[in-house]
Amino acid sequence: MTDGSGRAAVPPAPSGLGALSATEIMAGYRRKAFTPRDVVDDTIAALEATNETCNALVTPMYEQARADADRVTKEMRAGEAKGPLAGVPVTIKDLVFVAGVPAYAGSPMNKSFVPEADAAVVSALKASGAIITCKTTTCESGYKLTADSPVTGITRNPWNPRRTSGGSSGGAAAGVAAGCGPIAIGTDGVGSIRVPSSFCGVFGLKPTFGLVPRSPGFSPPSWASLAHTGPITRTVADAALTLEIIAGYDLRDAASLPVSARRFDTNPGRLDGIRIGASADLGYAAVSPDVCAAFGKALAILDSCGAQVTMDGPGLDPDILEHTLKPIAFTEQAAAVATKTAADLAGSEADYRNVVSAGRRYSGTDYIEASYRRGQARNAFVKLFERVDVLVTPTVAVTAFEAGQIGVESVDGKEVDPHLGWSPFTWPINLAGLPAATLPCGFDRDGMPIGLQIIAPWLDEATIFRIAAAFEQAQPWAKFWPQVALRGWPRA
Repeated sequence: MTDGSGRAAVPPAPSGLGALSATEIMAGYRRKAFTPRDVVDDTIAALEATNETCNALVTPMYEQARADADRVTKEMRAGEAKGPLAGVPVTIKDLVFVAGVPAYAGSPMNKSFVPEADAAVVSALKASGAIITCKTTTCESGYKLTADSPVTGITRNPWNPRRTSGGSSGGAAAGVAAGCGPIAIGTDGVGSIRVPSSFCGVFGLKPTFGLVPRSPGFSPPSWASLAHTGPITRTVADAALTLEIIAGYDLRDAASLPVSARRFDTNPGRLDGIRIGASADLGYAAVSPDVCAAFGKALAILDSCGAQVTMDGPGLDPDILEHTLKPIAFTEQAAAVATKTAADLAGSEADYRNVVSAGRRYSGTDYIEASYRRGQARNAFVKLFERVDVLVTPTVAVTAFEAGQIGVESVDGKEVDPHLGWSPFTWPINLAGLPAATLPCGFDRDGMPIGLQIIAPWLDEATIFRIAAAFEQAQPWAKFWPQVALRGWPRA
């Protein structure tokens, strides 16, 4: 990959063990090159250094992480270590419950809340031997596509701390991008895994709705019919391994799908026979020139890998944001705090209170009518996947903007909704419940990462991984590191 000027942008790799992929860490354990305590110590050092610049952490869990690392180290020496992620550090977004650890969810209203049970995802990771190092930042209730909140302040981008990390899984993506461990767990209601992953130059996957259970802990239950849980990693193989572990049926989640255990092949190969539909704008979106240029280059790479690329798309309603998404998303956000008073919300951001107020103004009829339109959008994807195997789009219409803003008000000279209009490619996929991943595909003229989104039919994560692995081999993005990953940033 190159930056927007065509110049290579390959800084040296960081030296800490926390910058290794999960597969590299596991290989190192097999060679006895280092121990879990070595990896966790290096990861904690990277987290502390990165947090000084990027503000990506909410609650450190370092004492427990070191104790877990010592335990796994002893088990390895005794030949008793078990689990596909034994000794691998993982971070958890602060919307997801870890028993005994505060879950603020970015909200002052949760300042005293400590869950008693692990989320199913956390239970699965612990059973796999993974070591949780910390909780990462989110905006309040995951309501917007940055990770800024009244609880933690502004989360910044490791490629340029003057820019946003994106969100709401912004702390998760920033940590992975900066070499603070190979795996982060994020959540995605309107793009909250894919947007920060795109902005921070890492791989992020939103699985099929219901494939990864959310119960018993996902706080608060906002974006009820839209929210997914998934991995953020630097490599395709790490994301596939994580999804194999966290996917599964859980009776406590009404949306959980009763599917059997799955295994994914991430060995890179040719894409011969795969039909890829491509849309640079979904027929209605404003997109920045740098993103369009990177998208065009990405299509050429997919073509060179053997895929059959044609310009195609689902033909969605150009007013889908106002007519479909907002009546559903804002109503569900308001419902999550239905019992809260104005006094309870006084410490929340004004923009969050505005979303809640808007959600309370929609009627039940508005919500049901939007649900009908949602069904029409879903059917548009059904028809699209009769013609193509996957759809690719840009992940976000812009690159990371100034930190502290909710969004941008215009894209390429066209006015857009500052809350969600600059990310027109992510939330339609939540409405449809489809699996989608973002992978790095270039840089803009300022050296900020650009993402390519791959969208597959329901439960076809395997094809996403196949395409992503081929692209990763052709354009190995994991060799690119932000300045913060090298433990420094020029301070003014």
